[in-house]
Amino acid sequence: MEKIKLFEEVFGTLPTLDVSAAGRINLIGEHVDYCGGLVMPASLNLCCRVLARRNGTNFVNVYADDLKVTAKIDLNDLDASRSLGWGKYQAGVFDVMKKEGAPLVGCDMLYSCTVPFGSGLSSSAAIEVATAVAMNELTGSKYDLKETAVLCQKAENTYCGVNCGIMDQFASAMGKKEKAILLNCKTLEYEYIPFALGDYELIVANCNKPHALVTSKYNERRQEVEEALEKLQTVLPEATCLADITPEAFEGAKHVLSGKILDRAKHVVYECTRVKEAAAALKAGDIATLAKLINASHDSLSKLYEVTGKEPDALAYAARETEGCIASRMIGAGFGGCTISLVEKGKTEAFKQAVGKKYTLDTGYNAAFYDTSIEDGVKVKHL
Repeated sequence: MEKIKLFEEVFGTLPTLDVSAAGRINLIGEHVDYCGGLVMPASLNLCCRVLARRNGTNFVNVYADDLKVTAKIDLNDLDASRSLGWGKYQAGVFDVMKKEGAPLVGCDMLYSCTVPFGSGLSSSAAIEVATAVAMNELTGSKYDLKETAVLCQKAENTYCGVNCGIMDQFASAMGKKEKAILLNCKTLEYEYIPFALGDYELIVANCNKPHALVTSKYNERRQEVEEALEKLQTVLPEATCLADITPEAFEGAKHVLSGKILDRAKHVVYECTRVKEAAAALKAGDIATLAKLINASHDSLSKLYEVTGKEPDALAYAARETEGCIASRMIGAGFGGCTISLVEKGKTEAFKQAVGKKYTLDTGYNAAFYDTSIEDGVKVKHL
């Protein structure tokens, strides 16, 4: 009721729609989605909630309850919104929807996001998916959540200029309660796997360091792996993406690579293998093996892909040194953001205190810990 009242205060009327789309964690498979790789995300209780109502105009007014700002998006001139700070992701979604022939209507939208921005939990994808679903619900259009994820990825790529893969939007749109998604980012084939960790719990921690470099470095890594693929294709012409290449084939072909390009490709090839092994371990309830793979993923992201940075490394390694923790790694684009840790049940509060204290001593930043659960990705309610 609190957000409904806020909507009335901001827009002078009551909402008719309540939509949410989830943020996500990725258990393993980092920086491989844009290489056609396997990933294993899950959608969180942390989400982007949108209250909305048609307003009878050609404008969409988007209000952020935390920033207390409104952006006005002209549906007849969506290019004009490219310079927006707040509102750009929504305008990008509308732009792609319009170009693909989906109907749009003027409306008022209030956004309330519990996914921390810049955290590596994919707040942008949650905003995009919630926006697309809300617009489709307001127009009464039929829509497919899988296709919605692809549309939202396209919006971020083409309108917002972030060369992201499909994982974030797919997890936000397609997530299921207490399930991980084993997703092939090349084919979009997917499988739900019970998210059962036995005697362990998943703890999400935010290093709380602003990471302004993330977009430029993300796009730089994409260019590096594309260069690696081009070179590898001279000796492995059948490979259509890096994820097609097995570790055995890579070892036989890596002589065409050198330096950082070699490191980047090696991370992708071996990370894809780790995802397959992690999926088998999760299905078998072999949490010890899963933990080893999660740790190896972080070490590869740190040493080969170089996207962690001082703070995520400090947070992950502080976690691993703490009693009850068997695995910890960075998730998301990197250079800040969050870690996930597998922690023995009954030791989580002591874990948070110990890791928080050590992390602050090491970096000067205070970590934030979130109480999370694995929930459905999209929820829709007509008011």
